[in-house]
Amino acid sequence: MKQVSIDEVKNDLSGYLQIAERESVIITRNGQPIGILIGLEDAEDWWEELMLRDPRFEAEIAQARQSLRERKGVSIEEVKARYAV
Repeated sequence: MKQVSIDEVKNDLSGYLQIAERESVIITRNGQPIGILIGLEDAEDWWEELMLRDPRFEAEIAQARQSLRERKGVSIEEVKARYAV
């Protein structure tokens, strides 16, 4: 993980995007973290990143975990049908 100031990122965004393909880049302002730059190894990775940050997806995961704790489950067939996979 690399840590750089926002000014450095502004001056060489392309370079830091290349670094982010290999490791996360923490962006700082006045020494304090303000963001993270994450590169995508594959063009389809953006979908996974968006999904992981979607509150609706987080709620679905929380509900699924609760169901498992209560010994209730959903088959893979039901999941596929629900999401038309």
